[in-house]
Amino acid sequence: MRVTSTPIRTNVTPARAFSVLAHHAALRGLPPPAMLSGDWFSSEAVIAPSLEVVPGGFPSAGEADAPPGVIGGGWFGYLAYDLADPSGRTGALPASAWGWTDHVLRWSAAGTCHLESLDGGGPSLSTMESLLASPAPPSSWTAGPLRRPLPSEHRDAVKACVHAIEAGELFQANICSRFTGSFSGSAAALFSAGVSSLAPRRAAFLAGSWGSVVSFSPELFLARHGRSVRSTPIKGTLPRRGPADDGNAVLLRRSTKDVAENVMITDLVRNDLGRVCEVGSVTVPSLLQVRPAPGVWHLDSTVTGVLRPSVSSEDLLAATFPPGSVTGAPKIRALDLIAELEPCGRGVYTGAIGLLSPAAGLELNVAIRTFEIAAGTISLGVGGGITADSDPELEWQECLHKAAPLERLLAGVEQ
Repeated sequence: MRVTSTPIRTNVTPARAFSVLAHHAALRGLPPPAMLSGDWFSSEAVIAPSLEVVPGGFPSAGEADAPPGVIGGGWFGYLAYDLADPSGRTGALPASAWGWTDHVLRWSAAGTCHLESLDGGGPSLSTMESLLASPAPPSSWTAGPLRRPLPSEHRDAVKACVHAIEAGELFQANICSRFTGSFSGSAAALFSAGVSSLAPRRAAFLAGSWGSVVSFSPELFLARHGRSVRSTPIKGTLPRRGPADDGNAVLLRRSTKDVAENVMITDLVRNDLGRVCEVGSVTVPSLLQVRPAPGVWHLDSTVTGVLRPSVSSEDLLAATFPPGSVTGAPKIRALDLIAELEPCGRGVYTGAIGLLSPAAGLELNVAIRTFEIAAGTISLGVGGGITADSDPELEWQECLHKAAPLERLLAGVEQ
C-alpha cells in the first residue's frame, strides 16, 4: 500500500477547516467529515473530509510502511460501552460504527497541514486548497437545558457502591449518571465550537444517519504503534473553575482518596496490558501527574508495554476494553455492579473513539465528556471513581463540575 503526504498551502485552522468541509458536504448531500483534534498520532488534528460511518464491528486495517507521523487514511469509528454491559442494555446509538477513508487532512504538531492518501486516493492538491479557502457560513444549534436525575439517585448509588467495597466485593467502581435534553441544528457546529473554546486533548467527531458522537475527551485509552502500546488512565478530580481553584492542583496531588483511585486503576491497566505484552515490558513511566482539563484538574498516569509478536489489535482490545478508568477494580465485578446501580445503559459513553490506520497504528480515546445525539435528543454521561472513603455529596458535585463546561458550551455561553 502506497502512502503519500503533501503539504498544503493554507493557514486555516483545523476547526475552521472542519466547518468548511461540513458545510461543503451538507450542500452536496455527502456524508459529513470526521475529525480527531488535540493530540492524536503526535499531530494537532486529523480530518476525513467526508466519511460514511456505518454500524459494524471492529475493522481490520492491515499494515503499510510510512514515515513517522504520517497517517494516510484508515478506519474512523467507535466502540460503545454497550458492548461490555453484562445487562445487555443499549443506548440510542449503535454499539459500534466505523468508516473507511483513503485520504485525510493532517495538521502536524507544528501546525502544517498535509493532504495524505493511501494508494493515491482523494482529491487533488489544488482542489483541496481551493476548498479550504472557501468561506464557512455560520451554522448553529439549539438545545434545551440538560435534565438531570435527582441528586439523591446518584448519592444512593454511591452509598451502595461504598457498601460493596466495605463488604470486600471490589476496591473501586466508576458510578455514572446521565443528563439529557433536546437538540436541533448542527452537531458539527457544536463540535467546532467546543474544539475552539475547550481545547480538549482527545476530541473526536463522528456522524451518520444513526446520529452523532461529539467527544471532548481529555483521556487516552490506547495508542498502538507497531508493537509499542500506551495507555494514560485518568483518575482523581478537583474543580478548576477559575484562578481561585489554582490551588486545587496541589490539593489533588495530596489527596489520599484521589491518589488511591489513580494508583488502583493504574495497577488494573498494568494487569490488562500484561495479558498481551512481553513479560517484563509493562512499565509506568509517569505516575500521578496533575493535568488541567476543561472545568477540572485531573490526575493521570501512563502505562506502556511491548506487545507479543502474535497480538493483533483485536486481541489488545479483548484484553483491555472497556477502559479500566471508567469501570473499576476488579473489572468484572465492577461491570456487574455498574449494571446493578446505574438505572440506564451508558451508550457510547465510557467506550472508545478513534482511528485505526494501516500506516500509523491505532489510537482511541476514552469516550468521556461526550455528547451523543440522535432523533432530536442529546445525552451526556458524567461520573467518577468511588472508593471506600467517597463522600456521596462530593461525588455528585464532581459530576456537576465535569458537566459544567459542556453545559455552558451547549447553551452558547462563552467559556
